[in-house]
Amino acid sequence: MKLNELIQKFEIQMSNEERAMYDNINSPVYLSQFNERELFIIESLIRKSLISKVRDGINHMVVRNDTQ
Repeated sequence: MKLNELIQKFEIQMSNEERAMYDNINSPVYLSQFNERELFIIESLIRKSLISKVRDGINHMVVRNDTQ
């Protein structure tokens, strides 16, 4: 039996700031576009596996993980 079959509804808790940042990231965005506070929130979302940091040559970008 798979874990998805046991747990019908699974939500990861997010603060209001994290939710706003998560909702704003709809496509890949360069990390250089964010200020220090936003980078702190992004690192929190990365630890929660809600977004991922990907490398585009020298630059780093963040993208939302698929939630399906």
